[in-house]
Amino acid sequence: MNYTSAHKFHIPVMGLAYTIDSPIKVARFGISSAISIVEDRLIEMMRKHYYPTINQAYKPISTHEEDYRAKRITDYLNLINTIVKAQVEKLKQLRFEAGSEIEKYFEMLPEDNSLKQFYRSMTKTHNPAEKEKLESFLREQISPGSIDVNIMTKVDRNNYDSRGILLENGSDAVAALRGFVKSNLDNSSVVFSAGLNPRLYNYLENCTEFDADENGRFAKKVIVKVSDYRSALIQGKYLAKKGIWVSEFRIESGLNCGGHAFATDGYLLGPILEEFKTNRQELIDSIFDLYQAALLKKNGRQFNAPHEIAVSVQGGIGTHEEDNFLHQQYNITSTGWGTPFLLVPEATTVDDHTLKLLSEAKEKDVVLSRNSPLGVRFHYLKGTSSENEKLLHIKEGKPGSPCTEKHLALNTEFSKDPICTASKKYQKLKLEELKSQNLPEQEYQRLVNNVLDKECLCVGLSNSAAITYKETFVKNRKEVNICPGPNIANFSRVVSLQTMTDHIYGRKNLVTNPNRPHMFIAELHIYIDYLKSVLEEDLQSGEFSKRKKFYTSFYQNLKDGIKYYRRFSYTSEPFGYQFVKSLDNASTELDALIKQYALQDVNS
Repeated sequence: MNYTSAHKFHIPVMGLAYTIDSPIKVARFGISSAISIVEDRLIEMMRKHYYPTINQAYKPISTHEEDYRAKRITDYLNLINTIVKAQVEKLKQLRFEAGSEIEKYFEMLPEDNSLKQFYRSMTKTHNPAEKEKLESFLREQISPGSIDVNIMTKVDRNNYDSRGILLENGSDAVAALRGFVKSNLDNSSVVFSAGLNPRLYNYLENCTEFDADENGRFAKKVIVKVSDYRSALIQGKYLAKKGIWVSEFRIESGLNCGGHAFATDGYLLGPILEEFKTNRQELIDSIFDLYQAALLKKNGRQFNAPHEIAVSVQGGIGTHEEDNFLHQQYNITSTGWGTPFLLVPEATTVDDHTLKLLSEAKEKDVVLSRNSPLGVRFHYLKGTSSENEKLLHIKEGKPGSPCTEKHLALNTEFSKDPICTASKKYQKLKLEELKSQNLPEQEYQRLVNNVLDKECLCVGLSNSAAITYKETFVKNRKEVNICPGPNIANFSRVVSLQTMTDHIYGRKNLVTNPNRPHMFIAELHIYIDYLKSVLEEDLQSGEFSKRKKFYTSFYQNLKDGIKYYRRFSYTSEPFGYQFVKSLDNASTELDALIKQYALQDVNS
């Protein structure tokens, strides 16, 4: 079955559980979504849940089986594929009548989609023969959205057999990739996020499933998530030298996003998109030259022209006007709508308690935290059951969490075997070390807080599915954390899939915050706040004097971004007086900040 996208948006990966079964919920409507495949215990739990729904026996894949991690992933992806195919065939057989899923499929399409026009003609015609002909044509055109998977390249812990011998190609990320490769998904993609991983990409080089056939078609494709053009160029070339074609670069705002936030050095989303637009052909050509040379050496095959490279964008998009502008201005293939879909139970899997927290969330409730054991900034919703449990452990003098999954056990400060910085073991050792160093009180407390902030994500980001489906993920652990982007403060209603789709395409408006800033302005202010926090922290830690060049460069990049945005002043939706005023205010705030820290003459 050919999996494509009838829509101009996709649902990006969110957490571990939140999009773990999104394709089962949305793919039959032509909507593409991505699953995180790093947490194989969660995937095994989902296998247990879904096999009975298709009247098949669930057969556990034990941790004692060889390559069990990859086997679990392969089987779950095959299971999803089976379910979606059956859903689509059933949908095609339905009558065109009000409330049916086949009508829903076509009603949700964007207005400029050609199939939408045929559908409208079908609903208006009074000629029975013409109506039957159009219905038959429309049924044939129904195509599910892509079932994609996400691998966070930094989550690549080594694994060992029962004798303590390192498993060859058995690390978390490599095993996950193998699980995807061996699945029967067709025309689906693996999304690599969080940067270049040589070990993972070396394994990818030997996977013929990612090779184009003689017609240039890929059964399995590669998407690389990036935060700027330079990263795309580096990773695209790196993979091209291995004979691997990147079919899409998925640009994500460095800070105006959910989950882990990989800040740029002050480069804003608008200028980054402009750079991709300006240099798109150069990017394709430079990658193609290396790709051709690698293919010739690899299998003797050559292509007359480059394969397509799509460019998508995500991070803080909240209105139809913003979405449409991104498509029109930057020739974007697809826009990623993540955070708003956390309020759509028909698309994502969020337990009722957390869903209520999300719907009530205000701007102050989402923080750019240090809670991730990866040491990367992490957008985080306050007030979750996981945060409450963490604070209780601290109050009782027993900070940290049991480390059952160990996917983020990467720290070797205190032991040869890596441990997780959110674990009880690490936090006990680290706090004892800090106490013995006789640090100034302010510095000591800052470092203590950094330790205590860390929180178990493997369980916290998985448990929502366990609670929703009344399954057990890890015995006696029920805590949930969630990582929406700041955009959640602008949405407060739990809505249907069709209603959210109508919002994206401008048929409805779900923004409940009347003072919501434009996505470019929101990102700009997050970057200014980030610069403030970095300056303050570096002053406290003594790093300030060493990093003055970085601060001034960061400042200049933000100022250049503001200058770039002024070109849109009053010219088109969704820009106007408030947008310009916000740019002026941000520029003034930046100048005052740099002057305050005596980094340069702002008038020079």
